[in-house]
Amino acid sequence: MKKLNTLIISLLFFILFKPSSCTDPWFNTCTPKHCGDGVNITYPFFINTLQHPFCGYSGFNLTCINHHSILRISDTDFIVKQIDTSSRKIKLQNAVVSSNSTQFCHSKLRNLTLGPVRFAVDESTTTKLVFVSNCTDKVARALDKYRIRLCDNNNNNNNNKFVMSETDWNMSGGGCGEVVEAPVEAADGVVVDGGNYTKVVELGFWMTWRAADCGECEVSGGKCGFNTTAYRFVCFCQDRPHRVRCSTGKAKRRLLIILVAIGCAIIFALAAAIFFRIRAYKRKFVTYADKSRELEDTSVYFGVSVFSYDELQDATNHFDSSRELGDGGFGTVYYGKLRDGREVAVKRLYEHNYKRVQQFMNEVEILTRLRHKNLVSLYGCTSRRSRELLLVYEYIPNGTVADHLHGDRAKDSPLTWQTRMKIAIETANALVYLHASEIIHRDVKTNNILLDNNYCVKVADFGLSRLLPNDVTHVSTAPQGTPGYVDPEYYQSYQLTDKSDVYSFGVVLIELISTKPALDISRSRDEIVLANMAINMIQRCALDELIDPFLASDQDTEKMIQQVAELAFRCLQFDSETRPAMNEVLDVLKAIRVEESDDIAELTIAESKLPPPTPENEGVELLKGRIASSPISVTAKWYSTSSGSITPNASVSN
Repeated sequence: MKKLNTLIISLLFFILFKPSSCTDPWFNTCTPKHCGDGVNITYPFFINTLQHPFCGYSGFNLTCINHHSILRISDTDFIVKQIDTSSRKIKLQNAVVSSNSTQFCHSKLRNLTLGPVRFAVDESTTTKLVFVSNCTDKVARALDKYRIRLCDNNNNNNNNKFVMSETDWNMSGGGCGEVVEAPVEAADGVVVDGGNYTKVVELGFWMTWRAADCGECEVSGGKCGFNTTAYRFVCFCQDRPHRVRCSTGKAKRRLLIILVAIGCAIIFALAAAIFFRIRAYKRKFVTYADKSRELEDTSVYFGVSVFSYDELQDATNHFDSSRELGDGGFGTVYYGKLRDGREVAVKRLYEHNYKRVQQFMNEVEILTRLRHKNLVSLYGCTSRRSRELLLVYEYIPNGTVADHLHGDRAKDSPLTWQTRMKIAIETANALVYLHASEIIHRDVKTNNILLDNNYCVKVADFGLSRLLPNDVTHVSTAPQGTPGYVDPEYYQSYQLTDKSDVYSFGVVLIELISTKPALDISRSRDEIVLANMAINMIQRCALDELIDPFLASDQDTEKMIQQVAELAFRCLQFDSETRPAMNEVLDVLKAIRVEESDDIAELTIAESKLPPPTPENEGVELLKGRIASSPISVTAKWYSTSSGSITPNASVSN
């Protein structure tokens, strides 16, 4: 016992007071840098050539050009003049319009176009100047006092460009081929009309940004960063990276003093904790054993049949590998035929331990309380005391949506857009029903969406589902689910809400549009995760690169795909509060389809009520309120999840 105490104290001393040579390398890597202009660049921004991408937020990369920090937006260079991390503001100057514009001739003056995720112009401190060119001779003569010299892409000075306030431009009557609006600071004392416009632009303008807060990490002595692999905030500390903040040295020393003072008492405390843990563990097993004995004593449990292991073994021909229907994270599913002639799908859980028993009982209890035409039906299960844990479902003969999108079935007969819309609507209908029943599915993916011979949806696999009590908005739980579909905010906050299902459904919508899998390591690094690829392409107005060429058949179909892509984009927002609820998602999908058939009135009357989640309401679709108006196209205006709006039409690169 004495040797054990000495060993524990020695280990704690090494852990809590390890030498500085063991400082985590990321901590020293992510230090502020500058390009020579004195503007220190730190989280969420980072300089490509001086700092690692982990030191800043995704999409906040800067470049050093002629000793200036440059942020490129919409193929236009902006000089970083000032960064205010306390108010999350950055002051930028258009590099094309400056006293040293010859340094930036590779850039072109364009309308400022922002994506809906990262940046927004601070409208409270900003006004606009109007730059015009390609004017008729008559208009050029009239606008001569507004003439300005800019550097174009051919390194030549172009004198046929003019700049003025919005008021002067509106009064001029037009007559120029190219018009560009540039934001400038609406500072007191700046004379715009007839003044030096180059100096006005050089004042810069303020923009706000959206990124995870760094304050708590910095207060604890850490340096903020971003894990591009897990797509979440990280706090780099001297010992190692942490999720939110660093552990403080004072707390470590206080803990060491307490541990040394009480010595042997720690050993007894640990022994007592282990003892009570084992007793609680056994008690849980006894609880499940009691439930299992109830299963053994009756042929029906929670309204479903209890099957013997032998009967299901015969039904699947001793779990013949040729009868495998699918292989998931928790078990293999086999085709079977019961003695009464019913065709079934038998799910065989991999392990027979406490965790699997929990998932087994969870799926039984959830499925037996649900009745809906778009949810798979549970016929029964085995007893926990049987040789293996088995669940018996209705057999859905036409495979999964994943099979039809990027599996073997996709080669024979690709899904039409009308069928994909039907799948999206029926899957959303099932999720609306679950959320109205206070249930979060937690593993929405195309592998868990089954199709019958009429391509009707049956959502399956409720092993990870959670019941959400009526008096709470979320439950705290360790992130579980399938990579590529899991809500990134869930990784960061550990708070599971119905908006986590909305995010996963957004990935499903992108799969239906693109026919690409949610995760594919054969794609380039930035496109391994389909959600990231889709967000990037939509922001760049490159939706045509994402859409499956098989679907682009006519103008009406392309319009519907654009509208669904916009809905998916809303579902994939990092901040769960900005995502729509599932009933709104369902409304929008139906409005998109109804817009093509001019049948909105009939649909509104038929689906206006939200029934309670009971067997009596099986098949009744769940909607709240009226059908939403048809969403705007992805080629029109996109609105940021932060304050302020953005300009439409040009490409997005921030």
